Order: sequence, then structure tokens, then C-alpha cells
Amino acid sequence: MRVMAFDYGTKRIGIAVTDPLQIIATGLDNIHPNNIIEFIKKYLQTELVERFIVGEPKQMDNTPSQSAQHVKGFVNLLKKTFPEMPIEMVDERFTSKMASATIAQSGMNKKNRQNKELVDTISAVILLQSWMDRRLL
Repeated sequence: MRVMAFDYGTKRIGIAVTDPLQIIATGLDNIHPNNIIEFIKKYLQTELVERFIVGEPKQMDNTPSQSAQHVKGFVNLLKKTFPEMPIEMVDERFTSKMASATIAQSGMNKKNRQNKELVDTISAVILLQSWMDRRLL
């Protein structure tokens, strides 16, 4: 079964999934928060997902960041809508910076490097990959 990860933002939610063997994390899409539940329901009709991973926004001193309240609301919505689905939080510090660096190193043109939707999707991939790496330790 797959694992699905979310990099929550108030404008877009970056989404990544594993392959069925949970070896590779791949960017899936980015969706406006108003459409996320419908998107997940549709995805779950065709794919088996065993858990959700959600990025937990923290500051350098390990306290919740300003966006933590929005993420908490999103997690509560997931719990209410998908009560049987386990949800794990993963520290998302630096994922956006890592995603931007990855894009910059990829050789994409300047317009694509500034694509915030791409940054959100790659951030979700990094988040999911870090969860998978931690699981192996």
C-alpha cells in the first residue's frame, strides 16, 4: 500500500505518494485547500493508501510556527473525514528551501524555478522521503 504526504499551505497543498512497495516518493500534485478532500477521496477510489504524512511546521527552537494552527485544522479535517487512516506528523523545517535548491540544481529555466506549485510538490516529496528514511533507521 502507498503512503500519501501533504505539505500544507493556505494557497496550495503539495502532495506526494510512495509506490506500492514504499521504496520511492513521487510528487503527485498540488491542490487548493478547498479541493483537497474531494481530491483525496477520488484518489482513494483507485489506490490503496495505508497512512497520511503531514508536514509539521516548526521554528528553529522547536516551537510551532505561525502556520501550525492551519496545519492543525487540516489534520483535524483529515481525521474527521478519514477516521480509519493513521496520520503521522513530520518536521517540515527546511523542506521548501531544500525543494528550491533541488529545482535550482536541476537546470530548469528561471520561470520554472520560480514556480511555487512545483516547490510545494517537491517539498511534499522531501517530507515523504524523510519519513521513509527515518523508518529505515
